[in-house]
Amino acid sequence: MGILDFVRGAGTKLEKKDDPDEAFLERRKGNELMQHVFALGFEVDKFRVDYDDGVATVKGKVTDQSTRERVVLAIGNTQGVARVDDQLEVVEPAPEATMYTVKSGDTLGKIAREHYGDAAKYPTIFEANRPLLTDPNKIYVGQVLRIPPLSE
Repeated sequence: MGILDFVRGAGTKLEKKDDPDEAFLERRKGNELMQHVFALGFEVDKFRVDYDDGVATVKGKVTDQSTRERVVLAIGNTQGVARVDDQLEVVEPAPEATMYTVKSGDTLGKIAREHYGDAAKYPTIFEANRPLLTDPNKIYVGQVLRIPPLSE
């Protein structure tokens, strides 16, 4: 999947109190990102996240492409992360989903109409982004979503 860009100031806030040691803060941020992924219920074998100046490097092994993409999105859609260097290994490779960055005025219906030609197919996008999305009406500008092929 490679490197994906995200809006660094948007997303779920995981920050804790400041610490003067930058290396310590970056290790802590990497650990917080890993905990966030595990809290969402994703399983990643030999999981590791290194964080350095807005770039999260993700390593490990996942079972399928969908999990890979959602792990990357969980990390990238977090405040402070500007870029994800995806180095995850996939046991069962499959074609990649399209990644879409939410713009002002977007709704899942509008995005579904743009990608599938039918706004009523928004549940496909919602389900493809669970558990990252908990409500189809709660998306935000700068958030990156996966748009899977309709056959998924």
